[in-house]
Amino acid sequence: MGASEKMEAGMDKLKGQAKETVGRMTDNEKLEAEGKMDQAKGDLKSAAEKAKDTARDIFD
Repeated sequence: MGASEKMEAGMDKLKGQAKETVGRMTDNEKLEAEGKMDQAKGDLKSAAEKAKDTARDIFD
């Protein structure tokens, strides 16, 4: 996984955690849901990059 992709996925997760926490504290269900979506987006990016790395390792 490239450093920039890893950082981008981590930032999505962090942003999502912050949104979810603020949403929960302010009783804002929409913001909480957006946070969960951002975290899921970060998880998917991480998984996709790991799959790419594995494929490169297999075919190299």
